[in-house]
Amino acid sequence: MAARKAEVRRKTRETEITLSLTVDGEGRSEISTGVGFLDHMLDLLARHGLFDLRIKATGDTQVDAHHTVEDVAICLGQAFKEALGERAGIRRFGQMSVPMEDSLAEVVLDLSGRGMLVYRVKFPSEKTGDFDVQLVEEFLRALAANAGMNLHVNVPYGRNSHHIAEAIFKALAKALDAATQLDPRVKGVPSTKGVL
Repeated sequence: MAARKAEVRRKTRETEITLSLTVDGEGRSEISTGVGFLDHMLDLLARHGLFDLRIKATGDTQVDAHHTVEDVAICLGQAFKEALGERAGIRRFGQMSVPMEDSLAEVVLDLSGRGMLVYRVKFPSEKTGDFDVQLVEEFLRALAANAGMNLHVNVPYGRNSHHIAEAIFKALAKALDAATQLDPRVKGVPSTKGVL
């Protein structure tokens, strides 16, 4: 089996990003985006999803973190799409609930080829540190759209914004790991259409 890897480069007037992803990795990461909280969340994603992830990003963070967060998610989504190819043999669906102290996050996803985000999350504060928690939704929307993923994120309860975000990214990691796994019983593309 060929290694499921991808490299993505993106340069705009707002950001410059290089990203490499190995789906069947060991959870190693080297991440520098200029947005500390995003680095932390992406490290969690790599570690708990067992993806090897390297990201170097520079952006107009003097404005705010929005462009960097969104563009990193675009690149990560494109990398998953490229690395998975036609998606032959994958389990396709993934689901995980993860607690983090006071918070619980539930992530359910389908690597269907169609990007969609359903997001039912309420943060108790607008920021965690200097990170605007609205950007969690922006990240997930861009990731889903560019990966071709139907992504549902629910947080039924939580009192701490940092814990909520961390639970979301850990649950996302585990659900993605499950969905990208190869199942020897799956012959070809797991769809009645024959294509994803």
